[in-house]
Amino acid sequence: MGRMGNREQRVFRDTLVNMGLVNEEQLEVALKEQQETGDRLGDILVRLEFISREALTKALASHFGLSPINLKEYNPPKKVINLVPATIARRYKLLPLKLDNEILTIALADPLDFLALDNLEKTIGYKINPVLAREQDMEAKLTQHYGVTEEALSTLVTEISESNLSIAGLEEAEEEETEDAPIIRFVSMLIFEAFKMRASDIHVEPMSNRLRIRYRIDGELQEVQAPPKKIQPPIISRIKLLAGMKIEEKRLPQDGRILVTVMGKTLDLRVSALPGIYGESVVMRILDKSSLLLGLGELGFLGEDQKKWVEVIKTTNGIILVTGPTGSGKTTTLYAVLNELNTPDKKIITVEDPVEYQLSGINQVQVKPQIDLTFANVLRSMLRQAPDVILVGEIRDSETAEIAVRAALTGHLVFSTLHTNDSASALTRLIDMGIKPFLVSSSIQAVLAQRLVRTICKKCAEDYRPSEEILKMIEQEMGKEILKTATFKKGRGCGECNNTGYRGRIGIYELLIMSDKIRELVMEEIVARQIRDLAQQEGMKLLREDGWLKACKGITTIEEVISTTQSDIVDVEE
Repeated sequence: MGRMGNREQRVFRDTLVNMGLVNEEQLEVALKEQQETGDRLGDILVRLEFISREALTKALASHFGLSPINLKEYNPPKKVINLVPATIARRYKLLPLKLDNEILTIALADPLDFLALDNLEKTIGYKINPVLAREQDMEAKLTQHYGVTEEALSTLVTEISESNLSIAGLEEAEEEETEDAPIIRFVSMLIFEAFKMRASDIHVEPMSNRLRIRYRIDGELQEVQAPPKKIQPPIISRIKLLAGMKIEEKRLPQDGRILVTVMGKTLDLRVSALPGIYGESVVMRILDKSSLLLGLGELGFLGEDQKKWVEVIKTTNGIILVTGPTGSGKTTTLYAVLNELNTPDKKIITVEDPVEYQLSGINQVQVKPQIDLTFANVLRSMLRQAPDVILVGEIRDSETAEIAVRAALTGHLVFSTLHTNDSASALTRLIDMGIKPFLVSSSIQAVLAQRLVRTICKKCAEDYRPSEEILKMIEQEMGKEILKTATFKKGRGCGECNNTGYRGRIGIYELLIMSDKIRELVMEEIVARQIRDLAQQEGMKLLREDGWLKACKGITTIEEVISTTQSDIVDVEE
């Protein structure tokens, strides 16, 4: 933000106070710090957490008569972007958004620099309509549409040399002397930054005129700084080299693995390269081994459900299923269960694809379909090892399902996963796979359906009251009592959560425990809807209901619950 004159500063301070954004005492503290540091008043107020960056943007908009916008909602076409040279856009932190009737709408992060607008009107020949955007959003958009400058890239790749990062099997001292050192450090920087930002995936995606890089954080993709398009080939080649792939093979998909130690923490990166029309798209999935070793209490079960789940997994035989789509945390839940059951008096064997974490004291087998080491074949041999507990990574076919059922009926405790939307559907899915209803009825002990929702950032969480429409919807689904003690929260957005308002994820659950009545319905091949209704009558909470409970406790937001469970509500209504 540019500098204000003394009169402008006084008017701006009055605007902040009159809008109720800060009080006189806070203003005095900020002004005193400004005298010592010379920093911008708005930045100081945000740093002291007297005001959010969003509120500051609104105040500036009011002060200068500009309309505030959410820059994340805009994706201007290339022909509009080209109207403003990259050097000007970066120097003055502005972005062209749209051109209508010879009027160019431009987003500003610095509303005080009117000289830039005057010069720009003369340069491009259009009248300008300025709007105001947040500075953080502007940085991301400038990178997205104009790429990273050579100077910025140089800074990025040298920073990693000061970081504590090592890649298994590499001699960094030798690499530093090569002419490819900047590319080497840039790829290391990608991994290091992803770790710092708690990303689960790194996506390197070649596009027609640029290289796009995105991190998946708490389940959401976020675009980050990308290098110029011209160094795309050496970056992708470097990743393939680290992952043990064939660099010269660019026509076929490849898979690989990178072991990395970051700040003393071991990360396992599963790498996938997929040929595309603009080059190979590479995804690095980051397996943070510590995140797969949560205790049962860290998964997100509410009190009563956790008691029920602990009782279920302590049973001696039968099948316990965990269901949900890809990325819903099923593996993490099962590893937490194995951690709980892993005692010297129990023999535990797993068959997985892949083995995501090596568990001490547990026999783990990696399937290899290319040599006919399938789930079914391993499971068949497993039974000869006389295990107490068996984990089958996924029941994918009728053969695996039949062996799992047989193991359960002969005194083994079997854990596995299925891809179904809810718990009741898992029972009918097994029947559809060819398992006789009476075998499903007698072997299944419980089914846990789950999803992941983002949790509110604790540092910037604040109370708020939802709309009457939302409150009425919760009341209809959960009853009035829950609203009497509800504390709804939202994350304001801060540096701790990358201005998203969320930090971390937690599970929402639907635990169906088999009862005599439910077993009878399964025997009669009753549809999943009726099984679900009976389970509800017997005390089962639906995924949506567990989500509402967590929203009412201020753990997650209403928006997260709605977006995560909307398809399940549609299924229920159907």
